[in-house]
Amino acid sequence: MKKKEKKGKQPETQNTEQEKKNPLHREHGVFRNVAFVMKHMVSYDKLLLLFIVLGIICQPFMRYFWTFLPKFILDLITGEGSREELFVLMVIFTGIQLLFTMLSTYYNYGVDWRYIGARMYTMLQMNRKAMKIDFEHLENPDVMDCYQKAQNACGSNNAGVEGLMRESVSFLESLAIALLGVTILSTMNIWIVLLMIGLAVINFLIVNHTNKVTKAKVWDPLATWWRKRWYMQNITTNFDAAKDIRMFGLRDWLTEKYKELNSIRYEAQKVNAKFWFWTSITSNVFWFLSQILVYVWLIREMVKGQLTIGNFSLYLASAGTFFQYISALLNGASGILARSREVDDFRSFLDFDGGDTVQTGKELPKLTSYEFVFENVSFKYPKAERYALKKLNLTLKAGERLAVVGLNGAGKSTMIKLLLRLYEPTEGRILLNGVDVREYDKQSYYEAFAPVFQQVELFAFPMEENVSMKEPERTDSRMAGECLAAAGLSEKIATLPAGIKTELLKIVYDDGVDLSGGEKQKLALARALYKDAPVVVLDEPTAALDALAEAKLYEDFDKLIGGKTAVYISHRLSSTQFCNQVAMFADGEMVEFGTHAELMEKGGAYAEMFRIQAQYYVEDEENAEGEVAAYGEN
Repeated sequence: MKKKEKKGKQPETQNTEQEKKNPLHREHGVFRNVAFVMKHMVSYDKLLLLFIVLGIICQPFMRYFWTFLPKFILDLITGEGSREELFVLMVIFTGIQLLFTMLSTYYNYGVDWRYIGARMYTMLQMNRKAMKIDFEHLENPDVMDCYQKAQNACGSNNAGVEGLMRESVSFLESLAIALLGVTILSTMNIWIVLLMIGLAVINFLIVNHTNKVTKAKVWDPLATWWRKRWYMQNITTNFDAAKDIRMFGLRDWLTEKYKELNSIRYEAQKVNAKFWFWTSITSNVFWFLSQILVYVWLIREMVKGQLTIGNFSLYLASAGTFFQYISALLNGASGILARSREVDDFRSFLDFDGGDTVQTGKELPKLTSYEFVFENVSFKYPKAERYALKKLNLTLKAGERLAVVGLNGAGKSTMIKLLLRLYEPTEGRILLNGVDVREYDKQSYYEAFAPVFQQVELFAFPMEENVSMKEPERTDSRMAGECLAAAGLSEKIATLPAGIKTELLKIVYDDGVDLSGGEKQKLALARALYKDAPVVVLDEPTAALDALAEAKLYEDFDKLIGGKTAVYISHRLSSTQFCNQVAMFADGEMVEFGTHAELMEKGGAYAEMFRIQAQYYVEDEENAEGEVAAYGEN
């Protein structure tokens, strides 16, 4: 009878992913990583140093203090001490215990939330880095995996950055406890102490090996899994996707996808559990052997009459504490090494040169005119085999209107991203007034553009700040209101409880306001007007509108921007009538260039596309001519 095959994707088909190494990964070493997190702890809150010292003093005392009380009591009793001496002893011990309990409580209260604050402080660096790296890297899987590992390294209290903070301090405390234990037990038998240390060292080597193996075979390969899980979590709870899920009955299908994804994590977790099961068994065996050693020696010494009952009690209790903390010390070292490897992941992302490492290039000067020239510009996406844009030669003169048209995937948006320097050319160069744009600092270069993208992103800020894209103190409310009115949102603003100061979205504020698709597009146009940059770029922001509505919006907006240079991108031809030049793209190449009239007369790809689109809006040839006039032809 044949064994029934399991259905679904076998979790490790992922063997190749497990073996893959990220080329961006860097190893800094444990000492440098400990110095890195300690530096950030102190930068965040200098009081952490005081708490660390307090912990190193309090923890050894609290662990061994009560091992001495039974010894003194038994010594007093067997030595026929008085009740008064016993009472004084109890009072002294109680007072000391009370003092150190208060100090220990203060330490535990004061240190924990500071660890969390220090981790949040380091997360700011990661988030700042993610927002500053060159845009093109966001489509590179290696960069995204590196970023995901960095997120994992600062995503919880006991992992990565914060985990190394805690492990390092805990290691120092365990070291102090172990040293005090050695001092006490060396008066018993130094060879027993050395044997216990030897057993603890062997146990440490096994635990450290397990940590290293599970990171390489379980956790590192899950970087891609975390990205996929985040996507599935987002898509199943995202308001924008909710309509499609319900109308197309995607619930069961998405649930099955989620199950397949979770099975990968489940299998990885099983592998991890198997490794640690055998490691735990080994640790318990070594603990048992250490206790046997101590009991055998203590009983032998008692039988020989060379050990008092009080010392028997002291050594027995101290030996248990000592082995526990010598193991904790060495396992802490293993934990430090494990967390250090995760901090390597975090620092690898910070070290990655994504174009943000230093401010390079000169400031873009205030120019009276802006002329852009593409010279043999080609671009290929990371790891792609084909060029997205090939051998583009194009001139955009100051004050001109350029329409960039073509079907979806023709290369229009790639050309715009190159113009905006979201991407850098793979080959060729782009000149601004004769100067290679790569000579300018990117941030100052961005100031020359007011873009409106197809996907309009709203932020959980007041409406006026969504227009200015600046902090409240730098926002000109009057100007923001004027731009919103010019973009056609006056009626909407009149219905809002706080006007242009109304909060948008319900993510941060429960009373936030959502905008419709058309309202978002108008707000994006208001942003472009507010920025008042010399070059305006509209990258299909009206794709959701019909051709006639799109044409009217483009014409109205064109009047608002006055004499600025403008680029209008569309796969429809609504914007071409009032533009000085038209660039027609197909399969990553500019196939035609000229005025609307020239291209229509030529009768090539542009004219064919124009006629095909026009027929959807007219009944016959005569109405087609009227429709063309409605498009804006002179």
